[in-house]
Amino acid sequence: MSQINYNHLYYFWQVCKQGSIVSAAETLFLTPQTITGQIKALEERLQGKLFRRQGRGIVPTELGQLVFRYADRMFTLSQEMMDIVNYRKESNLLFDVGVADALSKRLVSKVLETAVQDDERIHLRCFESTHEMLLEQLSQHKLDMILSDCPVDSTQQEGLFSVKLGECGVSFWCTPPLPQRPFPACLEERRLLIPGRRSMLGRQLQRWLSAQALQVEILGEFDDAALMKAFGAANHAIFVAPTLYGQDIYHDSDIQEVGRLEEVMEEYYVIFAERMIQHPAVQRICNYDFSALFCG
Repeated sequence: MSQINYNHLYYFWQVCKQGSIVSAAETLFLTPQTITGQIKALEERLQGKLFRRQGRGIVPTELGQLVFRYADRMFTLSQEMMDIVNYRKESNLLFDVGVADALSKRLVSKVLETAVQDDERIHLRCFESTHEMLLEQLSQHKLDMILSDCPVDSTQQEGLFSVKLGECGVSFWCTPPLPQRPFPACLEERRLLIPGRRSMLGRQLQRWLSAQALQVEILGEFDDAALMKAFGAANHAIFVAPTLYGQDIYHDSDIQEVGRLEEVMEEYYVIFAERMIQHPAVQRICNYDFSALFCG
């Protein structure tokens, strides 16, 4: 059997990744007719159909799914190879990290400190976005790892894995004067600020509030903890932040703890892609014991 044409295979892979011939053509700056012709040539070479019609679109056949799995592995490895080659050209080792916007930046900073070694020249680049957007960038090898508040489902996101770093309790905070009623009934006395429901913590808090049957007024949802604290203090609202903040960040301020939750925890995960050569900073973070950090 003669050698396969890898350009044809690459075009097929792009159609599968993009979801349609038109989208793949736009990505590759080619005409749809060119893509169609290349795939037809690949089908003739493999002696079988790679796509079938479904509604107005196309989906891979059983043969197409098999070929895609191999092609995806091949081209993912080629992208990984180029990442390694480009890293070697830099005077410092690039380390691109995506940070879910819902996470406490103080704790994220402490986690990232373990990635920076005095005897290793690392150029750290951090990007903040939603969990979903960061997963997409990680899948495209635009990031070395992600720090997020929820794990990845490896059965749904093939090639991505997560390790739980730890968890910490959360508390409700406000500026004086404190509410009069005991916790959690006191949450009804002031307007409430909580993390956005896109985040795992935000969804947990929504379920907890519903279970308590509290008549609370939610003034706003914030993904950024620092902005939530500033807005809460300025508007005399009750807001949510890690319990650990009481030991240092809020220790000398007017902000006081209203009550803490035992049932709800803010979790921290590192998410990374499977690679033949894993980034040394990712290895350090995955192997580090963060129990002291999350216990305060």
